[in-house]
Amino acid sequence: MCQYSAIDGLANDWHFLHYGTRAVGGAGLIILEASGVAPEGRITPFDLGIWNDEQIVGLQILTELIHEHGAVAGIQIGHAGRKASHDSPANGGAQLPADDGGWMTVAPSAIPFDPTETAPVELDQAGIKAIISQFKSATHRAKQAGFKVLELHGAHGYLIHQFLSPLSNHRTDEYGGSFENRIRFLLEIVDAVKSVWPADLPLLVRLSATDWAEGGWNVEETVTLCGILRQMGVDMIDCSSGGNIFNAKMAVGPGYQIAFSEAIRTTGVLTATVGLITIIEQVHSILQEEKADMVFLGRELLRNPYFPLLSTLKTDTEIDWPTQYLRAK
Repeated sequence: MCQYSAIDGLANDWHFLHYGTRAVGGAGLIILEASGVAPEGRITPFDLGIWNDEQIVGLQILTELIHEHGAVAGIQIGHAGRKASHDSPANGGAQLPADDGGWMTVAPSAIPFDPTETAPVELDQAGIKAIISQFKSATHRAKQAGFKVLELHGAHGYLIHQFLSPLSNHRTDEYGGSFENRIRFLLEIVDAVKSVWPADLPLLVRLSATDWAEGGWNVEETVTLCGILRQMGVDMIDCSSGGNIFNAKMAVGPGYQIAFSEAIRTTGVLTATVGLITIIEQVHSILQEEKADMVFLGRELLRNPYFPLLSTLKTDTEIDWPTQYLRAK
């Protein structure tokens, strides 16, 4: 969950406190918020970054802190494409003009996310290759910083998702049109990342299984793509949905994305599910019924960083509590 608390992409005391608390709270895996592979790839000017070596220092402090307190440190890397250059949600989230700290955005096609926003610049092939290289360099920095899990953010209407969907990708070259062309950008990123990411460490891809819009990216295409990603050596798919079409109507409710995980799991790739999962009984049901291999929590861990510890009090599950907190068990 983005914290929108960085300056120049650098981790600071807020990030150390925030992620350290979740580690103390009993989380097994902590995946840092979407971190920009380039300054112009940030959602907001306040995103974490992984585009230069200076940023490695703070990220390394975070990985050591998370590992010291019993969790595994992962990082999600991404490029926001046409959804970049926005203010933080707390400030309204509007697109930022250049004279107010914003920048020109890029996308597969010159189609804005919201019709009221400035259209992005359509990437040429040199620009596409440059971004693929940025993902590769960011992966190398993630390895240097000590992360044990890497996730590529291909969901929620950010750049990879923009290439996947025919509603945001109107290209006529080898990166647009057919399914095979629209997935090319992601597959080339995976190839580049795998050339530097250790084979014995997990590689995840986060995908929106559907645009929730007619004529858009859909579950059938997602399942086919995930079969290809599995063959390429991707270890797990983080199954989400939506985010690419500004007025899409989503059927939201507790566990509303579990069906996507079930469908993708038929390819043989491991899956994680997300989305309004708030109680431990729901987590156990998903895992016991083999609807997903892992459950990721976002907003619930914002509300309660001690969810894992407190949830075990309701069950026979044993989990090591920090010795400093044993009196509260």
